[in-house]
Amino acid sequence: MIVVHRIFRRESAFLPRLVRAVPDGGTARATKVAEHLREYLAGLHSHHSLEDELVWPLLRERAADDGLVVRMEEQHQRIDKSLAAVTEWIPAWEGGADHIAGEELALALDEHRTALLEHLDDEERLVLPLIAEHLTVAEWDLVGRRGLERIPRDKLLLALGAILEEATPPERAYFLGRAPLIGRLLWKSVGRRQYATACRAMRAPLDGGAGR
Repeated sequence: MIVVHRIFRRESAFLPRLVRAVPDGGTARATKVAEHLREYLAGLHSHHSLEDELVWPLLRERAADDGLVVRMEEQHQRIDKSLAAVTEWIPAWEGGADHIAGEELALALDEHRTALLEHLDDEERLVLPLIAEHLTVAEWDLVGRRGLERIPRDKLLLALGAILEEATPPERAYFLGRAPLIGRLLWKSVGRRQYATACRAMRAPLDGGAGR
C-alpha cells in the first residue's frame, strides 16, 4: 500500500502542473493530459473502493475501536467531493484548452491533493498497524489481487512501471519476484522502454521540453 500511495502522491503533484503547462488553445495536448487525468481518477477510485469493500468492514468488525475506520470513510467522502469538482472542470477545459477553465481545473486538483495527502498520511501512520494486527495474510493478498484484476491488460506494463519508479531496490525485487516469468521478460524487453517513453511524453513540459 505504501508504494501505491507514493504513486498517488507523485501523480497528484504532477497533475495541476501538467494542466497549467498546456498553452491556451492547445487542445491536442489538453486531450492527452485529460486522458492521463482520467486514468489517475480511475486508479484512485479502484484503490479506495477496494478498501471500502475489503478492508474497512473487517476492521470495523475486529478492531476494538472503529473510530479510525469512521475517519477513513469520512476522508474518502471528502476526497470524492474534491474529485467531483475536478471531474466537472475536465470537459470544460479539454474541449478548448481555455486558460481560465484550466486554472479552475488546476485549483480543483490542488484542493484534491490537500485532502488526499491528509488521508494517505493518516492511513499509513494509524491504519496500517491495525491492518497488520487484524487482517490475515490471505485477506490482505486478496486486496492486491483484486486491484491487479481491475487493471486493463494493455495497461499492466505501465502500471508495473509506475510502481517500480517509486520502489526502493528491495521493493523492486519484491514486485518483480511476484510477477510471472512472462511478465518479467516483457518488462525487460518492452515494458521498461514503453514506460520511459510514456513518462517523457507526458512530463516533457515540466522538464522544459515540448509537449507532444
